[in-house]
Amino acid sequence: MTTAELAKALKALSHPNRLELFFEIAKKHETSFEDCACLVSDIMGSLNIGAPTVSHHLKELANANLIMTERRGKNVVASINTEMVNDIVEALSLDCCAR
Repeated sequence: MTTAELAKALKALSHPNRLELFFEIAKKHETSFEDCACLVSDIMGSLNIGAPTVSHHLKELANANLIMTERRGKNVVASINTEMVNDIVEALSLDCCAR
């Protein structure tokens, strides 16, 4: 992972609403054994932000490669990109522990 990729991911997570949205998707990811994805409409109810804002934040998280989204019929499904999250954890661990 390059520092530019890491910076882009951390910047995407630096907005409180995006971080909360990411945590909601991650929470659904952890509890969904059959399908490691969640309906965006399900998590919108728990957040106090409108649909256009949620859509914008989803795009930012997806552009940072933190989540993956796909349309299933009329629904949008989001899932955590676990490989990217693991890369971030590894990069931060290496950088902080190397000093």
